[in-house]
Amino acid sequence: MTFRPSRIVAACAVLLSFGALAQVPPTLDKVKASGTISVAHRESSIPFSYLGAEGKPTGFGWEICQRIVDNVKKATGRADLKVETMPVTSQNRIPLVQNGTVDIECGSTTNNSDRGKQVAFAINYFYTGTRFLVKSDSGIKALSDLKGKRVVTTAGTTNFQVLRAANQRQQLGFDLLTAKDHAESALLVDGGRAEAFGMDDILLYGLRAAAANPASLAVVGEPLQVEPYAIMFRKDDPAFKKLVDDTVSGLMKSGEFEQLYKKWFQSAIPPKGVNLNAPMSKELQDNLKALSDKPAL
Repeated sequence: MTFRPSRIVAACAVLLSFGALAQVPPTLDKVKASGTISVAHRESSIPFSYLGAEGKPTGFGWEICQRIVDNVKKATGRADLKVETMPVTSQNRIPLVQNGTVDIECGSTTNNSDRGKQVAFAINYFYTGTRFLVKSDSGIKALSDLKGKRVVTTAGTTNFQVLRAANQRQQLGFDLLTAKDHAESALLVDGGRAEAFGMDDILLYGLRAAAANPASLAVVGEPLQVEPYAIMFRKDDPAFKKLVDDTVSGLMKSGEFEQLYKKWFQSAIPPKGVNLNAPMSKELQDNLKALSDKPAL
């Protein structure tokens, strides 16, 4: 796969109009005509999509997207297809998919019913729940220990709503802060400006592994909910959805998906060669057979 440097995303690209949305052609037509596919990635969603050696995107979701791009080349007859990579955040990823700035997003995006009104999702390829990253010596073990404390999460994520609801429901009175990305959220905990970072547990394990001193941090608490991750692309594009779903289901049926899972979740991974030792969840095992794109509520 050939990579081109990321483009600078202008602020106006995020400001959508209904007219602009209507002008985006079907993805395969768009890609065939331009000779370029734009693939969005995250910069710190370890091990799904993050910057590895030489600042290039890597990860579990990123590798799956490579297989999708290979099939796009075949479907469009563009063996010379160029891949343009673009970093996105939790806040701008959906608008940039909607308006055609990026064609597919390979990150750690939750497939839920509300987002399904704006974008489309492929077959679910991971399941996770909201837990907390804290300092190992903080004494925090559960949600109830956060009463009156400062809790941070990343802006634009479903975790914000989950944490706000839990805070109100249990009357914990913690201050709910937001940061621009996962790396900044983790830094607030590491620097003592927040006592806990509430996020999808697998991302917390990845951030802990990448920390300067992983032993100083711990992932605690029971999951507040279980949500699926899926690769995201534009709505109302049945031909492209079929190609993406066929690619994901093909990996699951052939056994290659399980090999990729072992590579990224049960083996040493960059940047520090840490093994996340994350067994495959029952939900994901079941979906290897069900091949469902069912969203969270």
